[in-house]
Amino acid sequence: MAEIATIRANDLTFGYLEAGSGPLALCLHGFPDSAHTWRHLMPALADAGYHAVAPFLRGYAPTEVPKDGAYQTGALAADANALHEAFGGDADAVLIGHDWGAAATYAAVSAAPERWRRAVAMAVPPFGALLSAFFDYAQLKRSFYIFLFQTPLAETAVLTGDMAFLDGLWADWSPGYDATRDVAYAKECLRDPENLAAAIGYYRAMLDPSRHVPAYAAVQEAAERVGERPALYLHGAADGCLAAPSATDVEAHLPPGSVARIVSDVGHFLHLERPAEVNRLILDWLDA
Repeated sequence: MAEIATIRANDLTFGYLEAGSGPLALCLHGFPDSAHTWRHLMPALADAGYHAVAPFLRGYAPTEVPKDGAYQTGALAADANALHEAFGGDADAVLIGHDWGAAATYAAVSAAPERWRRAVAMAVPPFGALLSAFFDYAQLKRSFYIFLFQTPLAETAVLTGDMAFLDGLWADWSPGYDATRDVAYAKECLRDPENLAAAIGYYRAMLDPSRHVPAYAAVQEAAERVGERPALYLHGAADGCLAAPSATDVEAHLPPGSVARIVSDVGHFLHLERPAEVNRLILDWLDA
């Protein structure tokens, strides 16, 4: 995999990793994570004939912190579609997202289906399925960090003790997985207070529509629509961040022809915990 390079898209300078050549396979990470999360999938995509690209999402170093302070899902989706353009993607491009990257994937493909042939989303189900599970008491306990992030205490809580908060999230979300390398990458992206405030800004925009930037209103609306391109949805059965949903319920909120799979004995970061199995599921889906 190449060193980090940069590209300009949607008025931001993005850092990214890439591998291979062919149709674009854009891979979007989540929180608290980095583009390095795709280090197992990208070589497999390259071997399968794709140009695999993994950007660092807006505000995650070395990607620029946006001057407009836009962190709503619509802005993330607009970034994905602008990156498609910047990398010369065509109608054979595919979009793969985990966590916040999954939310961006639904919205990007819904807003511009002509850009994407197929999609893969992991660990965060589509809006309709997510909404039905969010207010469960056990899930509200798991989601404590979302509510903490609405407060002025959020940045201090995360930065304390060499950002031990992030170690704790990974340990809770993917029990038994050695996340030492991954957490180090995430801390590298978020150690600067401006970058951390950006990442927390995603959650503030999630629960506070007054933070939404009007320029992304149309794409934001697409985030709540069922798109038209088929998607594969994957979720770890032991996910400690978001309890595994019913595959049937997820499929009801995805476009026709989509498939949802619950992967046994893995947590939130399933693509890192069991890369060979998850890579195969993704490649088989893209080749179907």
